[in-house]
Amino acid sequence: MSANAPGTPLPQGIGRITPGWLTIVGLAAVAVALGIYAYSLEASEGLVATGLRDLGTMGGATWGLYVTFVVYFGGVAFGGVTLAALIRLLRLDELRPIGRLGQLLTVVALLLAAIAILVDLGQPLRGLVNLFLYARPQSPFFGTFTIVLSGYLFASLVYLYLDGRRDAAICARTPSRLRWLYRLWAAGYGDSPGERARHRRASFWLAVAIVPLLVVATSTLGFVFGLQAGRPGWYSAVQAPAFVTLAGVSGVGLLIVLAAVVRRVAGSEDRLGLNVFRRLGGLLLGLVLVYLFLLATELFTATYTGEVVERRLTEALLWGEFAGIFWAALAFFLLSLALLLWQALTRRWSIPLLVVAGLLVNLAAIGKRYLIVVPSQTHGQLLPYPEGSYTPALGEFAVIAGLFGLGVLLIALFMKVFPIVELPEEEVPAGA
Repeated sequence: MSANAPGTPLPQGIGRITPGWLTIVGLAAVAVALGIYAYSLEASEGLVATGLRDLGTMGGATWGLYVTFVVYFGGVAFGGVTLAALIRLLRLDELRPIGRLGQLLTVVALLLAAIAILVDLGQPLRGLVNLFLYARPQSPFFGTFTIVLSGYLFASLVYLYLDGRRDAAICARTPSRLRWLYRLWAAGYGDSPGERARHRRASFWLAVAIVPLLVVATSTLGFVFGLQAGRPGWYSAVQAPAFVTLAGVSGVGLLIVLAAVVRRVAGSEDRLGLNVFRRLGGLLLGLVLVYLFLLATELFTATYTGEVVERRLTEALLWGEFAGIFWAALAFFLLSLALLLWQALTRRWSIPLLVVAGLLVNLAAIGKRYLIVVPSQTHGQLLPYPEGSYTPALGEFAVIAGLFGLGVLLIALFMKVFPIVELPEEEVPAGA
């Protein structure tokens, strides 16, 4: 394999530090520092520094903002890597440039979900030890740790590694300070016709294995709530499919936003063209329609046939304490649906409008996740306790901001050491 000419720059701005990139990294680092400081206060004072309180006697909620974002990040992870796997399985070559974006989004989101769980435990070390001592394998909680945060993350990392070997081999031809990393990642891969065929077979069968794992993992998160028979608002057969669908909505929506950012900052307008966004917009439109149907089904059932406590909880969502969040989330869903439908019917797709739709569905997804987690604890008691309340503390918001800052930081650093968009095959010299 011949090396590129001396002085040839690495693709997609790798290794080049710009003022804009430094600004983004600096803001993300500030958010991370703020989150670490807030968590240090919680670690020293205990969860009493948060808005979390025991159910019933203390009139609070034991799951709050942290668990909301555990579910949200898990959903984003599902959407990212599922789309990347389906690109391989269905040979959607037009969408191949966003495959690595989906894989990277999944790995980062799962790491953030794992950190959110550890923060929510209050004493994470004791929680991890007790997981091995007292875990019940038949429990969905056990599946959350083993399938979602262990098997799911491991499979996503392997998929990201295998998918990147070819681009690592290409980058290793250019003399740079990162050449050792590319050679290590390529692990002897030379991109010969035989190696390409083996690479495609391995990627295909890994995608075959990973898609059902992802569906089971995301459904398991839904079962954590849906199998609790004594908790109105959670006990429902719709929870698992609704979790999977909303995961796809948030994952594809955030992928559209990330792809638009990468298109601009990495100079990948040719690879991330309008057709890529048009396909993503069509997929997002279908997912939003399916989720709104599931949401309407759930509300109709709870309103007309639910027990007394179930109806009381639904009234709190529609007209009571949580009405503001519910109607705001529904408005975001409907506004994004209108934007997507207009573009689909007129066939005038706009990347800025798709980005707006992606942001709206993610804001709606966060609100809906909050409404899944909190109201059933404060207003869904079957025991004769009064209605409770939960208001996140500033420290909780700071920790969540720190998690988002960490996610931005990881993606920004990855962009400066490796091609975040898969390199086209024509960049590989013939006979190399």
